[in-house]
Amino acid sequence: MKVLKFGGTSVGSSKNINNVINILENYGKDDSIACVVSAVGGITDKLLLAGKQAQNKDRNFVKTFEFIKEKHLSIIKALNPDNNLSILKYAEGRHNSLKNLLEGIFLINELSPKTSDKLVSYGERLSSFIIAGTMMNRGLSAGRKNTQKLIITNSNYTKAEVDYSITNQNIKDYFSSAPQNITILPGFVASSKTGEQTTLGRGGSDFTAAIIAAALHVEQLEIWTDVSGMFTTNPKLVKQAYPIEKISYQEAMELSHFGAKVLYPPTVQPVLSLDIPIHIKNTLEPDAAGTVISNEDIKSSNPVKGISNINNIALLTLEGSGMVGIPGFSKRLFETLSQEKINVIMITQASSEHSICLGIEDKESKNAKNAIDAVFENEIALGKIEPIIIETGLSIIALVGDNMKNHQGISGKMFSSLGKNNINIRAIAQGASEKNITAVIDEKDIKKALNTLHEQFFESKTKQLNVFITGVGNVGERLVEQIKQQKKYLKDNLKINLRVAGLSNSRTMVFDETGLDLTDWNTQLANGEKASLQDFFEKTRALNLRNSIFVDVTANADVANLYPQYLRESIAIVACNKIACSSDYNNYKELKRLSLKYNAPYLFETNVGAGLPVIDTLSNLIASGDKVNTIQAVLSGSLNFVFNNFTDKTKFYDIVKQAGAEGYTEPDPRIDLSGVDVARKILILARESGFKMNLEDIENTSFLSESGLKSDTVDDFYQTLIADEAHYQSLYASAKLNNCQLKYVAKFDNGKASVGLQEIPEGHPFYNLEGSDNIVMFYTERYPKQPMIIKGAGAGADVTASGLFADIIRLGND
Repeated sequence: MKVLKFGGTSVGSSKNINNVINILENYGKDDSIACVVSAVGGITDKLLLAGKQAQNKDRNFVKTFEFIKEKHLSIIKALNPDNNLSILKYAEGRHNSLKNLLEGIFLINELSPKTSDKLVSYGERLSSFIIAGTMMNRGLSAGRKNTQKLIITNSNYTKAEVDYSITNQNIKDYFSSAPQNITILPGFVASSKTGEQTTLGRGGSDFTAAIIAAALHVEQLEIWTDVSGMFTTNPKLVKQAYPIEKISYQEAMELSHFGAKVLYPPTVQPVLSLDIPIHIKNTLEPDAAGTVISNEDIKSSNPVKGISNINNIALLTLEGSGMVGIPGFSKRLFETLSQEKINVIMITQASSEHSICLGIEDKESKNAKNAIDAVFENEIALGKIEPIIIETGLSIIALVGDNMKNHQGISGKMFSSLGKNNINIRAIAQGASEKNITAVIDEKDIKKALNTLHEQFFESKTKQLNVFITGVGNVGERLVEQIKQQKKYLKDNLKINLRVAGLSNSRTMVFDETGLDLTDWNTQLANGEKASLQDFFEKTRALNLRNSIFVDVTANADVANLYPQYLRESIAIVACNKIACSSDYNNYKELKRLSLKYNAPYLFETNVGAGLPVIDTLSNLIASGDKVNTIQAVLSGSLNFVFNNFTDKTKFYDIVKQAGAEGYTEPDPRIDLSGVDVARKILILARESGFKMNLEDIENTSFLSESGLKSDTVDDFYQTLIADEAHYQSLYASAKLNNCQLKYVAKFDNGKASVGLQEIPEGHPFYNLEGSDNIVMFYTERYPKQPMIIKGAGAGADVTASGLFADIIRLGND
């Protein structure tokens, strides 16, 4: 004998019912079957709605009734196109009876629990008759038995209690002589000892199946639903979630209590007490393995079995110094909630006895507050306790596993991973059995929290990074292409799942929380919404994705001014924009402080040497206890390119134009040629070395002509380069005469910094610096005479993009 139960979705359409019939036909070839079915998906809710409408004198109950009627009739006709008269006749009788009942509710303006049970019973009674009738029409050995004749209860309407002595005997007697192989039974419904219709409450169809399975002592109870078992977490919110093959009763009940909808724990008590396994299967994928729930000792390397959650939670806090050492507060609190029929989902109490926190359903919070404040009115008036505090818009998230108690560090990993993603925890509870760790968080963070914890405990150490890039110009385009090219490599070799979730240029922006398709990102961006720096931030924040990284590929002060907003949301920043780090010293330190406070890394390697590891090297020196004394550097790839190509046979104007065309200078070349860009770089290195400096503290000796310095526009500036060619040729001639090379040098020495064009003699490390290469020499206490030298390409879109990419990867490896 096998007992199967099919839920509302499984019997929600003619297509799904055909799947059910196929499954039953296959099972019935080898064994006799008891099949419990729910109402057609959505019908129970519609019945309750019709009842409420009728009670409230709302004639729309007629429309709701007609929907219920048509739903059943359409299914009957689709299942039985040629032979449906007997089923239609039965359905017509039930529908007429239902309509009369609703009319009665409308007339007397009342919907009692007793009447409610009669009302909702129509769903299961109709679905079971339709399925059984269809199977008989198709020549299968099937029949229907009304469960109201088998399961006997008391008269506690809407949640009746079963009389097992009578019920078990009824079930045994019936199935010992049932003539058909397959018996279809309506779930949820029963009858009282006096013959009145009753129902078994929430999860009633599961309960019906469990009662029958226990009475018949079957080897296994199968519950068929629309998912392939119990998942590691909610698959609608976490795409990487997967079915759990085996799980204990205790783990399944913990997960179900905290929101897993596949199973309602109280309803399976009959089979649990007899140690009958429950197999969760998928009607739409009958060959899928599903989940087996049993008392088997399941060995697993992962102590965590699943992550579950409940939304729409309110947190009630009762606190006050008058509670300390005084017995009876907890008793009065819980009695009050019990009298109001308010279910407590979670409890946590401080060891000081100064406060008690309770998690309840949000919709019950006002009623709870009014009742508790009334009970403790005297203590509140005397100042012994505070009025009850209510926080709404919360969710409970729970980590579940039988073996968690035997593994150290589970809670540490849980709270650390949540904290790194700016998920604030409002309350924590852990039972003495240590089968679950529960935390209360903001409901808006639930998706990020589930994904973060699932990645931590169930995925093969693959870390997902969600990147939002502003400034998709020359360098930005290269960065996106590099990400596209290396995406598979990163996942396979570094276990980093890198997704570009947002892109913006000066005109448009586009977002996709699942990651943009980088094979066609140009088209997506071109068709995006109008760009706005503030809107880009707001959208990034609203998506609330774990491990979010904002990448600034601009030279825009307005973008830099938004950094604090990103950091406060625990969104990491990777930037080649030098403005923030070279702004006022207090602003620089504030960004550093925010980065630490909100656990949001702020990386800006490309601020100084494009793709060269200049800042990373300097940070390692400082962290290891070394001290920087002097820095000498050529830090402008654009200026190095200019002076490496400028001779007495070329024109300065042509070389500067060429540098711009090849992407070595900013669109406004004055930023590079004025030395401001180099001054910012040496300032950043000085600050990272531990010195307090501002940009105005750096001596900047310009090589530009006076007219070039005074030019108002880029076009005017280029005209001065043509007019003042003799000035620039004189600089070259002087260097040539002295057998030197012209290099724009930045220097920091004992707290003072300067930048300017210098004639570098032969033999100096800067002399043979070619193309757009940069070079940095660190003289430290450990390198006092022979400096640590970093040298390589210091400008260009590809190397700058690779520097940004390296910072992103660094975050993935943290």
